Amino acid sequence: MQNLRTVKYCSERQGLRAVSLLLLSCVFLGGCGVSDRIANIGQAPDMSPIANPSLQPGYQPVSLPMPAPQKVVQQRNSLWSADRQTFFKDQRASDVGDIITVMIEIKDKAELDNESERTRASSENAGLDSLLGYEQSLDRILPQAIDNENLAGVSSDSSHTGSGTIDREEKINLKIAALVTQILPNGNMVIHGQQEVRVNFEKRILGIDGVIRPEDITVDNTVSYEQIAEARIMYGGEGQMTDVQQPRYGQQLYDIVFPF
Repeated sequence: MQNLRTVKYCSERQGLRAVSLLLLSCVFLGGCGVSDRIANIGQAPDMSPIANPSLQPGYQPVSLPMPAPQKVVQQRNSLWSADRQTFFKDQRASDVGDIITVMIEIKDKAELDNESERTRASSENAGLDSLLGYEQSLDRILPQAIDNENLAGVSSDSSHTGSGTIDREEKINLKIAALVTQILPNGNMVIHGQQEVRVNFEKRILGIDGVIRPEDITVDNTVSYEQIAEARIMYGGEGQMTDVQQPRYGQQLYDIVFPF
């Protein structure tokens, strides 16, 4: 009886040890992200601090092809300068650190229907009718059933059929204030903006990056998104609801490594 209790106790300890190793393996596989999320259970998502974007890790100034610089010639006794945008003081964004409002109103709809079909067939035949009379002696090297007129034959046949359909519709309507972070040699301005709004345990994140022309800025210091070159518009969230909408780590890993 004592031996049975000892065996049962040892098996229970081995089971607990296996479960502990499994949990530790899951934590290590998840990395710091899992440990941080476990530590933040019951707490609202942290807000990002306000900082200079040019000093953030990974920041790189924008470098684009520029036209040859033009020299402005000042005329004597002139009330108007060639480098002035308006006669009075301009209240629009024009220098690094200025703020501009970006108007984003996207109503995109795309429908694509593609179908392709391809078929190819080819054949090759080779024979040796005569070769100084030695063709009669081929049976000494090759099988006796050899036919001189049909020594080699190759044929191939391939076909391909494909079809695809895309039906997409997107609608986004919002505004965001962006900061001028760089003035390019031709006068164009690089802008960067990020907005975070936290409601209970869900955080909405909105971001905009791109290059604009001073001429496209309206009198009320706004610019439309379709006038932004190299535009990068980000709209997403972070929090409990976003986590529920995402597959679990194990399922995502399975989707990546499973070959079929």
